[in-house]
Amino acid sequence: MPPSREPARESVPPTRGTRLRQRLAELRGAAVPPQPLDARALAALAANPGCRRRAILDGAGVNKAVLASALGSPSAFGQSQFAFMRGNAFEARVKADGGAELLRLVHEKLDPQAEPPAAGAVPDLTAAGPEGRTARTALALREAGAAGGWTLLDHPLLALDVAGSPAYLEPDAVVVHPDGSWTVVEIKSFPMLDGSADAAKVGAAARQSAVYVLALERVAARLDPAPEVRQTVLLVCPKDFSNLPTASAVDVRKQRSVTRRQLDRLTRVEDIAEALPEGTCFAPDLPAAELTAAVESVPATYAPECLSACELAFHCRARSRAERAVTTLGRSLRAELGSLATVDDVLSAARGTSGDPADPTVAALRRAAALRAEALGTPSTVRGAGNCATSHDGAAPDTPQPAQPAQRTVGRPGAACL
Repeated sequence: MPPSREPARESVPPTRGTRLRQRLAELRGAAVPPQPLDARALAALAANPGCRRRAILDGAGVNKAVLASALGSPSAFGQSQFAFMRGNAFEARVKADGGAELLRLVHEKLDPQAEPPAAGAVPDLTAAGPEGRTARTALALREAGAAGGWTLLDHPLLALDVAGSPAYLEPDAVVVHPDGSWTVVEIKSFPMLDGSADAAKVGAAARQSAVYVLALERVAARLDPAPEVRQTVLLVCPKDFSNLPTASAVDVRKQRSVTRRQLDRLTRVEDIAEALPEGTCFAPDLPAAELTAAVESVPATYAPECLSACELAFHCRARSRAERAVTTLGRSLRAELGSLATVDDVLSAARGTSGDPADPTVAALRRAAALRAEALGTPSTVRGAGNCATSHDGAAPDTPQPAQPAQRTVGRPGAACL
């Protein structure tokens, strides 16, 4: 009797999300575990939305610190082990006794009209995997709002879609008020002296907290009725030079709006991945030349601010300097120079050897170069700069003139052309 043959089963095509995860795993390296994208990295990514290199590396979960070392440009970016341990010890002190001190600070600084937090609830948020923890956090938030009273969620897990790739965020704490509203709590180890802290550090904490507020709003939008996510977060720091906690209310409405707008501007990760050459991989165990080529295949947008926010900043800075890109001088100057992308382009336009004279940027550069030459008493070589390029005796700009010592130009004809 011939063996029976079962009909061939049609293979189910992978979904769009599955294909993207497979592609990102190939970029990261099959044996390389993904690096989670935290709120600090996400805030830095939102601050530089034009950098496709950081977007694809963060989306694929590449450890940029290890990658920078493999490229030969190790970064000193990051927190020291001592500061990390000190921060953990301070956070444990703030959350001791069921978060009694933390709830007291929230009541005092943000909601003094509510009933004092005699004993707040602290639900268990443990679950399997990030998806499980995210679902457990959403359930705990819904139950806390329905129960009323004060509730402290210790290290909840929130999900936020970033350029088509999910990012899991873990704030220090989220407090549910008796009226059902939610507040993000950010605990930092830098001191608050006489009620104020370092402005740069507070700004970084506000941008990081704004990311948590955005993620909480995604959770609130799925509930009916949607609870209020407060736009004022609580920043908890050590008081003066002690280990006692103090707090300050920080309004993050501006940071939230900017972060949301910048995240919306990010190019989708799948679009960047599709544009990469076949076989591109960022595994740190690859040969240096192959790894460098893979990294350079993704365009970067370097700015001096990257030095304090990205592990690849030293590598990108070296490349930017080698290309003589004007981005190394800062974003504000880059914006002023318009289509002039390199230092050579700027100098050539200022000398009058290239550039459209009708371009306001080119005209301003030539006028500035002519004024500088006139102030120094040197012959101007600028072409097409108008009357500003006229020499002291009215001769044409191309006529060689002897160098003269610098002298005051106030009151002389042709001294300024504004």
